[in-house]
Amino acid sequence: MVNEILLYIGSAVIFVWGIAHIIPTKSVVNGFGAISTDNKRIITMEWIAEGLALCFIGVLVFLVTILTESHDQTAFIVYRASAVMLVIMAGLTLFTGARTSIIPIKICPVVKTMVAILFLLGSLL
Repeated sequence: MVNEILLYIGSAVIFVWGIAHIIPTKSVVNGFGAISTDNKRIITMEWIAEGLALCFIGVLVFLVTILTESHDQTAFIVYRASAVMLVIMAGLTLFTGARTSIIPIKICPVVKTMVAILFLLGSLL
């Protein structure tokens, strides 16, 4: 039961973080100033893609938790793979975006890592 609570919390947090990533896309792109239309499209695509990836991870873990036994082998793989992906994404953000002065991007590696920990704990308990 405790493991499922951790998994649901992690799923909700990373899903909301993904939505929060997508919503300000236009202002993020505008923050780059006068750049080419192609560059605006690429930044928009990448910004939305990361938000969708975070939402997908949250929905996947949620669905696996609600539809299977949490100690099921497939669920275990999903939880661990999702945690690993979040740690990789946190590392990428830490060495790139978190070096900027933008506070939400500085927080992003912490959020991703904390959710990865929730997923790992949820897969162990």
